[in-house]
Amino acid sequence: MEKNTRFERVYVQGAVNVTEIWVDKDTGVNYLYHVSGYSGGLTPLLDREGKPVISPVANR
Repeated sequence: MEKNTRFERVYVQGAVNVTEIWVDKDTGVNYLYHVSGYSGGLTPLLDREGKPVISPVANR
């Protein structure tokens, strides 16, 4: 089985209420993931102007 390496977790906070930031290594788009108990959500991480946060991508 091939390991999926498209997404990389770059930040994690918490143990029960967990907040993480994931980066899509193909596009550089950052995503905010939050989970609490049995529910969670994923959304693009936005800057002050409402635009997606994009990290530099080394493999372009």
